[in-house]
Amino acid sequence: MPKISAPTVAEHRVRQRDALLHAAVDLLVAAGVNAVTPAAVGAAAGLARPSVYQYFSSGADILSAVIEDAFPRANEALRLALESADGPAEELDTYVRVSLRLAREGAHRPAAALSAAQLPDECMARLRELHHEQAAPFLRALRELGTPELELTAQLLGGVLEAAMGAVESGASLGAVTERTLTLVRAAVRSDHSS
Repeated sequence: MPKISAPTVAEHRVRQRDALLHAAVDLLVAAGVNAVTPAAVGAAAGLARPSVYQYFSSGADILSAVIEDAFPRANEALRLALESADGPAEELDTYVRVSLRLAREGAHRPAAALSAAQLPDECMARLRELHHEQAAPFLRALRELGTPELELTAQLLGGVLEAAMGAVESGASLGAVTERTLTLVRAAVRSDHSS
């Protein structure tokens, strides 16, 4: 019987699965989607390939799990932070602040790597669905603020936010990037109101 590294077998399995997902994200970010194979993920996590198959049936299954693991945690962090926001302007600020904090913590890395990858159609559909869910509070705040040309403005500001997340992930100061991003977002919303 193999040794377990947790108080219970169930906890051990959760830890092993988490280790595999962490290894898969590292491989995905470093080398792309084709690097995420059961053998490579197992090796990176310190597990034999047969052990990986206790958790995932294929590389595509691992990628699906990465998608399902990455977004819900970030979406939940956003949801909790937005609960205490008072009105759409504060919701917009909170969304930007939390998104950039999550980027600094590495939460955006899997999504960015997956978005650039050639994934099976069902994975891409799920990725789009979860991304829309994540962007919904941002879009709702812009709508409630009466932003004209809502879709275009949201797309442009989404690009600003993506660039800001990239800057934070590359080591730029979280505080400086956050304040500059908030200035740009607020100016875009204000200029729409003054038109």
